[in-house]
Amino acid sequence: MARYFYGKGLSADVLAYISDGCDWLLTRKVPGDDCGAGKYLRQPERLCDTLAERLALLHGLDCSGCPVMDHTGPYLAKAAHNRLLGVFDKDLFPRDWGHAGAEGAWRVVAERGRLLRTDTLLHGDYCLPNVILDDWRFSGFVDLGCGGVGDRHVDVFWAVWTLFFNLKTDKYRERFIDAYGRDKVDGGMLRVVAAVEMFG
Repeated sequence: MARYFYGKGLSADVLAYISDGCDWLLTRKVPGDDCGAGKYLRQPERLCDTLAERLALLHGLDCSGCPVMDHTGPYLAKAAHNRLLGVFDKDLFPRDWGHAGAEGAWRVVAERGRLLRTDTLLHGDYCLPNVILDDWRFSGFVDLGCGGVGDRHVDVFWAVWTLFFNLKTDKYRERFIDAYGRDKVDGGMLRVVAAVEMFG
């Protein structure tokens, strides 16, 4: 995925990948600082709008040739596997997105998970530390191991979650959705993604 994003001018060149019990990925440096840097956090409205506009651009790209053409199947399978292991985190999200218990959350996944689409190029972990800006100019994405072609609501969910988590307030959620494109976001599908993510 890193090589694929690099080919689109969205990430650093991969210099080496070694897997020998541990995985090692060596890339060139992406110039700038991640969006969790203080200089960006001190301008939350601008940061919110920048993240939304950059995500909308990513989601508008052609995803042909992506090495992970089905993000959705494995995404749902992982949730099902973790459910059997007893993995469930009810405290990760704002109250109005969370699900009180594993049974209720799994009911949402079982009934509505099939509605998740597989039609958009995803970052997969669209959080502040994974977006690099160079003095507010987009420089590149990092940590692309969860990327692939899936449902846009996965990235939208993590974007608004990271603003909530890093800014300690949920007040930028609606602003982000407006800047991204409200017509492309289904609040019900964000709750489906929240249910899936609660199973890790």
